[in-house]
Amino acid sequence: MKILDIRNNAGVVACALFKTSEGFPTEFLKSATNIIMTKVQDTQVRCDFVGIPSGTYSLAVIHDENMDGKLGTNGIGIPTEGYGFSNGASAMMGAPSFEAARFPYDGQNLDLTISLGY
Repeated sequence: MKILDIRNNAGVVACALFKTSEGFPTEFLKSATNIIMTKVQDTQVRCDFVGIPSGTYSLAVIHDENMDGKLGTNGIGIPTEGYGFSNGASAMMGAPSFEAARFPYDGQNLDLTISLGY
């Protein structure tokens, strides 16, 4: 998976794969099926999951600039760090649902591209 539109080299990008809606997308450290955390270099990141069984998943990507393990928000809950979701799901009035971000995976190679919003 290729992550686009990373605004700087600070921190890490967390790619969190969810098999169920539990904890999606905010509780990624606790509830994600698989997580890849990658240091940002030249404002680029690639996350490659290996050995994932066929099924339906949703993906949340967070640019954890301050490396505190969560999506930073301001005083009224608006994200201050980058985020993106599979299936083109958008976060208009809060995070998208698991269903909005879900995609089928047949066990074969799958290339996804996710653009971050800030």
